[in-house]
Amino acid sequence: MHCMKSRSLAPVFPALLLAVLACSNDTNNAASYGEKITLEDTTKISQILASPEAYVGERVLVAGTVVEVCEMRGCWVELGGDREFETIRVKVEDGVIVFPMSARGKQAVVEGVVEELVLTEEQVLEQARHHAEETGTEFDPSTVTGPSTTYQIRGLGALIGG
Repeated sequence: MHCMKSRSLAPVFPALLLAVLACSNDTNNAASYGEKITLEDTTKISQILASPEAYVGERVLVAGTVVEVCEMRGCWVELGGDREFETIRVKVEDGVIVFPMSARGKQAVVEGVVEELVLTEEQVLEQARHHAEETGTEFDPSTVTGPSTTYQIRGLGALIGG
């Protein structure tokens, strides 16, 4: 039960975005990925990042701007949160949902389950190497430290605006 409870227009924005994305008939309209979105109440990304342990295993609905997309398989997106410079990764099962590179910069509504990832030092190193490969950047193992715990959303369904 981690829903936004506020009198501002902030709780209305994701619901309006969802409605606009779902109802647009324009050729540049929203694309649907994975399962149909079933939740109505959104959770701010900042709330999840402030106390992620409280959300682990919880199904949530989040909204934000797609700031990065997996270039190799389209198997994840980074969503910009409601606070500047905050993002959360939405990871989907490889091949089940494939996010296009054209999603970058578009508004998205995503439903999924918050996960905790506990990585060993070796896993952190491998993840950094893989990320460098995906993004075409130089990999410097001396900049990587571990172990680490991170949080992401296991994406089940998404709408991404046109």
